Amino acid sequence: MELGVNIWSFIDRILCWRQPCACCGAPGRALLCPGCLADLPRLDNPCRRCAEPLPAGATPLCPRCLGPRPPAFARVHALFAYAPPVDRLITGLKYHGRWEAARLLGSLLGEALAGADPLPDILVPVPLHPRRLRRRGYNQALELARHAAARAGLPLEAGRCRRVRHGPPQAGQDAAARRRAVRDAFAVDGRVDGLHVGLVDDVVTTAATVNELARVLRRAGAREVSVWCAARAGRTSGT
Repeated sequence: MELGVNIWSFIDRILCWRQPCACCGAPGRALLCPGCLADLPRLDNPCRRCAEPLPAGATPLCPRCLGPRPPAFARVHALFAYAPPVDRLITGLKYHGRWEAARLLGSLLGEALAGADPLPDILVPVPLHPRRLRRRGYNQALELARHAAARAGLPLEAGRCRRVRHGPPQAGQDAAARRRAVRDAFAVDGRVDGLHVGLVDDVVTTAATVNELARVLRRAGAREVSVWCAARAGRTSGT
C-alpha cells in the first residue's frame, strides 16, 4: 500500500487550536503549517517488508528479510523517515508529553490505515513495562494508537499485549543488543486466533521490538501482524 497521505484534505480537521508552526514559526491553527507538512521527510527506497532504508539500486528486500529467518511481521508501514522535523515531534511526544504531536502523527497514521488493504482487524500499541510506564506517566505508542484507531475506525485493544520483562533503554544499542533485550519480554493476554493485528509504535529502528511482539502474537494465533509507525530510522541512527 502506498503511504502517500492526502494531508491537505483533512489538516484543518485534526487540529483546531491556534499556535505557531513548530518548524517555521508561522501563525496558524495547526502544529505544522501546510508547507512544512508537505516537506516532512519521506522514506527513500525502503525495504518492502521491514522498511529499512536501502541504498539506491538495491534489491526490493534487505538482506535480513531475504535471509533464512525473515521477520515475524508481514510488513512495516512507516509514514516518514526519522529525520528533522519528525524526529523532534517524536521526541517531544516521547519525553515531554507533547500531546499535539500525538494528535498530528496519530491522525496521519490513521489516514494511512483507513486506506490499507488488507485492513487490520485490531490495533495494539507496543506496550511499556510497568516500571517505565510509572516513570514516564504515559505510553507514547498508545497515544498515537488512540488517534489512529479513531481516524481509521478500528478497534483499539490497548491491554492485549504486556511487557513482562524490564530492560534498559534501547537508544544507542546495536541490533544484537536490542534483540537480546526484548527476547521473551512480552506476553499476550488471551488468544488472537485468525486476526490480522496491527502493531502501532512511534519509531522503528532495528525492528527488534516489533519483531518479538509479532512472534508472540503469531504464537497466540494471529493470522498476520503488520506494523504501523510514525517514522522509520536507519539501524545506525542511535534512536
